[in-house]
Amino acid sequence: MPSYVRTPHRSPRPEFDGFDASVVNPPIIHDDMNFSEMCDTFISFFSEHIEAPQTLSSLKLVPAVSHLGVQLAERSHNPATVAALLWCRAEFASGDEDGEGFGVGVYMTRALACEVVACDLTSSLSAAEALQYLCHELSVLDVSGAEPTESSYLLSGQSNGGGSGGADVENGRRKRYEGMTTLEIAVLADCKKFISHRPVQKIINGIWDGSISFWKSLDVDGSKSPHFFNPRKADPFCRLRVPKYQKAFEALFFATLLGLYYFVLVERNPYRIMPSEIALIVFFTAFAVDEFSSMKDSGVTFYAADFWSWLDMFIILIGVIFLGFRISGVVKDSDDITDTAFDILSLEALLLVPRLFSLFTLDPYFGVLIPCLKQMTKEFMKFSVLVLILYFGFLTTFSLLARDRMSFKDVSWMLINVFFGSSYVGFDAMREISPILGPPLMLIFVIMTNILLITSLISLLSNSLTNMMANAREEYLFMFSTMVLEASTSNRLVVFYPPLNLLPLILLRPLRLVVSSQKLRKWRITLLKFSHCLFALAILIFERIKGRNANARSRGFSWGPSNDKKPVHHGLGIGGIGILNRHSMWVGATGRLGAGRLAGGRLGFGNGGLQAAGGGAPTSSSSIDERLETAEPPVESRFNRLAPKDQEELRRVRISVEELTRKMDAILSQTRE
Repeated sequence: MPSYVRTPHRSPRPEFDGFDASVVNPPIIHDDMNFSEMCDTFISFFSEHIEAPQTLSSLKLVPAVSHLGVQLAERSHNPATVAALLWCRAEFASGDEDGEGFGVGVYMTRALACEVVACDLTSSLSAAEALQYLCHELSVLDVSGAEPTESSYLLSGQSNGGGSGGADVENGRRKRYEGMTTLEIAVLADCKKFISHRPVQKIINGIWDGSISFWKSLDVDGSKSPHFFNPRKADPFCRLRVPKYQKAFEALFFATLLGLYYFVLVERNPYRIMPSEIALIVFFTAFAVDEFSSMKDSGVTFYAADFWSWLDMFIILIGVIFLGFRISGVVKDSDDITDTAFDILSLEALLLVPRLFSLFTLDPYFGVLIPCLKQMTKEFMKFSVLVLILYFGFLTTFSLLARDRMSFKDVSWMLINVFFGSSYVGFDAMREISPILGPPLMLIFVIMTNILLITSLISLLSNSLTNMMANAREEYLFMFSTMVLEASTSNRLVVFYPPLNLLPLILLRPLRLVVSSQKLRKWRITLLKFSHCLFALAILIFERIKGRNANARSRGFSWGPSNDKKPVHHGLGIGGIGILNRHSMWVGATGRLGAGRLAGGRLGFGNGGLQAAGGGAPTSSSSIDERLETAEPPVESRFNRLAPKDQEELRRVRISVEELTRKMDAILSQTRE
């Protein structure tokens, strides 16, 4: 098992203190249990205690689910626990897809239960623990001594069955997770509720803006290890691996590529390949190398989970076809082949322009539209099967009826025009098709296509869009998380930005046969520092101007580089009422209401700098004045700039809030007693 930080037992939930373990006996997850043992334990537990379909709201009240969450939160310190729960979620969901669960049935209920427990456990973790659990990478798995089969897949949906064959399939599914982190497993298992969970998003946001880094130094002995970023100790060249900066420079690369693309099409020399065309080919080659490297690092399954990866593959495919036609046209001196090559190249604009503006999907509005378009496209493709069946039936009939008067091509295009709304074309040709059968058949075809099928398709797509918009936040965060994780999953120490990624391919890769890997790695680092020094300098200047604290707040990330179990909480600001963050304010380090966290002195001034150490809350304006007098000068000056009426109103509000807090503490104390 990988090493991890042992932490003391977490505070118990007061609302579950003293539950009857004889009714529900949650399994004990030991620290030395491996991934496979935990998966078997959770599969058996949920299969035993969840035997009927339930909704998500009622599932949270099931004793088996709540008690297991308490057990794991208080006594489990195995960093692979969340990964095992998510694997069980994928396993149960695949069983439901087989039809055994009949839609949202018992298997999907068990899958949701696994996801709920995983969210519950994540809420109880501190910043350091959450980083450790969610970025935990599964090593070589001990799968009960059985070797996985080559044909097993992650979510193949096959039943486990009995005997060694079923065990091999199940072991193969687990083996597929080897080398993946918990967050990557969550994406592949389609755990959208878990991904959108606030503690999980804090980690993903930290990875996005560089508050969480995976590389401490860029040297020969460097290794990948998740940690909170410390600007005083970090290697500036490691900031090149931050997904936010990678996407920014990627946008710059696509802007340059699109500029070359337009220049080549405007120049368009059919007789010889111009320098601008050579530059465009170099950029296309660098882009292809970068995409295939990303696919190799993250795996085909995880790479395909990103919507933009499919566009990238089509961009590369069109570029390869253009290059083949262009070279063939120059060699054969054929104007027709050359014209075809440039016609193919013109198709790239359909993909390059949206790809350039792909960063717009970071905005929630545009980010929701992409999953909606994907889902609506899937629904349309399914519906198209029925349309094609109906179309070919009528096409065959009309072609046979008009075999002596209209060609097959004319009939097919006429039916296409009718399907897309030009019904008058069909009415004009119906007597030419057949004087007797033509009019009634054409009337039936128009009614079925223009009224029934089109209306059904619009209603189907509308329902699909409504369902997607109902879960807009989950869909957006899932797509954003997939993009962030794809940019940070590489285990390679040295990653070059395109088109500079061609330098090691040309200069260093041929030397692999004669130079040791250690020396070659050192040369790659040197080449990276030499070629990317301007990029690193730009990032350094940007971070100095913006400041790390401003960058963290821009994405809502509030955890810092500390092993303390208590996250940073923000109370009410002095300069007026700040944002009342219910999660950070009412939920303590264990992520639960109560548990000694609702102390009266929790309500502080500023960023927790003036939090009271005692338990009672001041109940008079004099106590507020005493705390204001001890405030830091900038905070005090902001308070003094308020009008006297506003100052008095602020004091009254604080007194009311702290009085309510004191009453809540008293109620919770009685509950614990």
